[in-house]
Amino acid sequence: MAGAGWRTLLALGLVCGIGLLPWLTHTDPAYTVLKARSAEREPTPEVLADIRQQLGIDGGPLHVLAGWLGGLLRGDAGRSWISGADVLPEVTRALGASLLLMGVALLVAVLTAWVICLRTLRLGARRRLGGRRAGGSGSAVLASLPEFLVASVLATVVGVQLGWLPALGWYGPQWTVLPALALGLPAGAVLGRLLDDLLPGAFGEPWAMAAAARGLTGRSIARQAVRRCVPALLPNLGLFVVGLTGGAVAVEQVFDIPGLGRTTLQAALAQDLPVLQAGTLALVLLAALATGATRVAARLLTGPALRDGALSSLHRPAPPAGRLLPLVYGALLVAVVAFGLARDPLALDTGQRLRAPSPEHPFGTDALGRDLLARVGHGALDTLLLAAAISAAALLVGVLLGLVPRVSAPLVDTLNAVPPVLVALLVTAVAGSGAATPALAVGAVAWAPLAAHTSALLRQERATLHITASKGLGAGPVHLLRHELLPAVVPPVLRHALLRLPGVALALASLGFLGLGAQPPSPEWGLLLAENQPYAERAPWAVLAPAAVLALLGALAVSAAGGLRRPVRRRPSPVVDGGDGAERRSVTATEKEPAGVR
Repeated sequence: MAGAGWRTLLALGLVCGIGLLPWLTHTDPAYTVLKARSAEREPTPEVLADIRQQLGIDGGPLHVLAGWLGGLLRGDAGRSWISGADVLPEVTRALGASLLLMGVALLVAVLTAWVICLRTLRLGARRRLGGRRAGGSGSAVLASLPEFLVASVLATVVGVQLGWLPALGWYGPQWTVLPALALGLPAGAVLGRLLDDLLPGAFGEPWAMAAAARGLTGRSIARQAVRRCVPALLPNLGLFVVGLTGGAVAVEQVFDIPGLGRTTLQAALAQDLPVLQAGTLALVLLAALATGATRVAARLLTGPALRDGALSSLHRPAPPAGRLLPLVYGALLVAVVAFGLARDPLALDTGQRLRAPSPEHPFGTDALGRDLLARVGHGALDTLLLAAAISAAALLVGVLLGLVPRVSAPLVDTLNAVPPVLVALLVTAVAGSGAATPALAVGAVAWAPLAAHTSALLRQERATLHITASKGLGAGPVHLLRHELLPAVVPPVLRHALLRLPGVALALASLGFLGLGAQPPSPEWGLLLAENQPYAERAPWAVLAPAAVLALLGALAVSAAGGLRRPVRRRPSPVVDGGDGAERRSVTATEKEPAGVR
């Protein structure tokens, strides 16, 4: 009950904060509504006063909030300030479109994750994981691709040039395929990497070896291994469900889909508060339902073992992955940045517009004749340093809050329900527009998936047999946290944070579309993608160059994360009081890689 009350208070606070958005930004909502209705009409004091009276906002923000909440209790979400139509039917239609898109995108994400884990599943079913090298470069590249870029490429190539599927509109099942691919492929790559990280531990548990000894098929063992790992990923799956609904703004814009994310963004830009508040409330309720469903599913999949502390740890000590790939990717990235820094990113040459790659311009030129290699190189420093700083802060906050799930879970559910663009608008309203605004907006939500991952892994790890045994031998909470729980939980969460590093870099740049971040002629990577996207069909290298460097960053992050493993080490068991005042130690335990994965 306490958790439900905390979630209700957070949801009400969020909706009320959104209701105060015009007054927080020190703008007159009547003026914004007038410009949205009729840009040519003169904003005289009489006209603005008449609009305030029509909208019922002449009593101030508290009067507006009280009226909206009172109507909501009667099932009336009000009328749109722009169109005058009832809000509830409009939001319901937008939610239906988003849920359909989310369902198809989630199916694409699950299939993508299955393809990424297929090699590990085959090796684990045959008990040949001992020589397996941690891969993931391909999935890292896929996870690094921005959704709006994937959407643009699919719409241009598959929809327009090849004509295989419709590219614009929302009229039936065929229109869901391309946007679902644009949303589901990157999300599936992230989920696949997280699942692939846990599978070796599941195949090394005693039940897997016993099942193989009894003659069960490898397919059955692989299926049960997936079931064993899924509960630890369900909280992040719930976050993806809500993110694919409200956070699909860019994809909905590209394919002209009347979804809830796009409706909420348009209402926020026009300060149409009734639509904005109803849309946000719908996303918050969806987040609550998704969270509840994932918790129930986790309990059903885990069974009484979670309650009885009878699980095995999925995070066994293992030798680190090879270090050649990170060095190769790092050297390539450093070389691109170094060669780019030696060139002028602002030099214009209109006679060299949209030139293909050549010895003079290895990455080609953009629509103004500027050298793309120079712009990529000069934009790397700001993009990478700021993204790395935000990722580090998000990791620290996510792990700390993940240790106290009763506090963090309601915050994660509420924050994840808000589209990132709306978070940026709220941050701008409070802190103002400036150089720090993008970092604050992205940092405000970047910790949420890491906190959810930490809480899920910690819940599983606390229910393991070795933790139960350590408690029986007298280990205290501090000892367990420091020597058992954190060493098992932090490495996979750190690998998760590195996997999201390219996404953080792109999220920073994407806020430039709203005037909240870097502006032209800045060479930031996200702006490079946005500026050159209209020329993708005529000059694909203008988009592929920054996208390729972003994908290289993702491959570097994931391959480097493969070396972050729980070390193989010898450690003494906890000190136990023997009852007669004498201290006894059990024999020294050696942490080894489970025999089942050799």
